[in-house]
Amino acid sequence: MSRLSRACAAALVALAVLVASCARTDPATPALWRVEGPGGQYAWLFGTIHALPRPAAWRTPAVTKALASSDSLLVEIAALNDDGATARAFAAAAHTPGQPALDQRVPAALRPALDKALARIGRKPGDFADTESWAAAIMLAQGSAGEADPANGVDRALLADHGALPVDELEGAAGQFAVFDRLPEAAQRALLASVLTPGDSPDDLGAAWRRGDMAALDHETREGMLANPALREALYVARNRAWAARIAGALGQRRHPFVAVGAAHMAGPDGLPAMLAAQGYRITRVE
Repeated sequence: MSRLSRACAAALVALAVLVASCARTDPATPALWRVEGPGGQYAWLFGTIHALPRPAAWRTPAVTKALASSDSLLVEIAALNDDGATARAFAAAAHTPGQPALDQRVPAALRPALDKALARIGRKPGDFADTESWAAAIMLAQGSAGEADPANGVDRALLADHGALPVDELEGAAGQFAVFDRLPEAAQRALLASVLTPGDSPDDLGAAWRRGDMAALDHETREGMLANPALREALYVARNRAWAARIAGALGQRRHPFVAVGAAHMAGPDGLPAMLAAQGYRITRVE
């Protein structure tokens, strides 16, 4: 084969990969709300998803219009695409010497599931002698994510392409890990147990997010780890309460943020739309 032929063949292969990738992009109409205050203040609430098996075509005309009318992007973690910074924040919070072996921190009935989860990430129970239970739970959850890939997460896509909008964050990586780190040990062990207990697959959650099914997502906020009252309060309700206060503060300053956080944080009576509505803001589901 000539050099030119080889170059053409390589180009065709690359084009085929690109076409296949495009063909595998899933359509999506995720949930979007407009928030309006009595003095003409407004903001947008957009429900994201942190990992998907494939990219999603989520920039609908309504989302594009909302972004164009916003003056800032408000996300959970502004440096989400800086994996090194996230890893350093995790390491700074995750370690305390003298922890029990990991298999001693879960009920006996879950130890076979723990063995399988550890095998997936190439670790042993004794490897967690200085790793707190919440951090071990996060490590095992990442190993059990299946085909869902954070590289396809909508938060990352927004941060990679948000035009000229300045970016602000609601928690930051260190703040988010601190929420877990403050959990009492009993709650941390409940979190660890929930990671080892079968639940809905990431594909099910991705499908609910793509169709903007807030009833399904509200159901998820009452299952698994969030069925535990202490975990639900710390990881969901209290964070939403703090975020709603931040959003209300931005509206009070006449800012128009495009707020993009995990879609589950928008669901039900403890979600951001309901909390802001309770403060007197008019909430309209746009999509």
